[in-house]
Amino acid sequence: MCGHPRRGEADGSVSATDATLPSAAGAVVARRIGIGLMYGLWRPRVLGAWRIPSAGPVILAGNHSHNVDGPMLIGTSPRPVHFLVKKEAFIGPLDPFLRGIGQLKVDRTSADRTAIGQALGVLERGGVLGIFPEGTRGDGDFASLRSGLAYFAVRSGAPIVPVAVLGTATPHGDGRPRPLPRLRSRIDVVFGDPFQAGDGSGRRTRAVLDQATERIQKRLATHLGTARRLTGRPEQT
Repeated sequence: MCGHPRRGEADGSVSATDATLPSAAGAVVARRIGIGLMYGLWRPRVLGAWRIPSAGPVILAGNHSHNVDGPMLIGTSPRPVHFLVKKEAFIGPLDPFLRGIGQLKVDRTSADRTAIGQALGVLERGGVLGIFPEGTRGDGDFASLRSGLAYFAVRSGAPIVPVAVLGTATPHGDGRPRPLPRLRSRIDVVFGDPFQAGDGSGRRTRAVLDQATERIQKRLATHLGTARRLTGRPEQT
């Protein structure tokens, strides 16, 4: 994710027109590629995809415990997704490829105004924005949440759909992490009910964003716990 918006950005000073929007057609191609790869290499079990609104702006907010999580969401979402992807991934031939399939390059060390403008632009044209709100790959339990997700949700008014990806971080028998999930293993993708992050006031002050961040953290953590119980997944996966 792109970190905390600067104070001036909390009142809406960043405009979606400040940046060239990522390709909507590219995101459609990304979804087709994702479907082929994810269902070809693993056995995704998708639950609750019907909860994603069929039209209009949506933010998918997922846990992030393995590098496969992003492609898995792209391949299992019923709508094309534009993901905020760390700039470190845009190297060599991956740079034009990721741009071509409609993904957004973001500098996680600062308030990346270009990425913020692009993300808002995706939502303004009624697209789906994918975010890992913890910012980096880790335990994926939403214990530490950045405020960028709250800013996008409050600023755009787009509903947030929580999603849990479970089974990608299953370790080897000796506890060592796997570079990839075991081939043809089952990976569960569980979508939750959409919700609004804002308080309904329309204000975008720092206090409102902080409250929205707390609200989001609770909803995402609750959904993750529900998804784990529903799928029978242990805590570490």
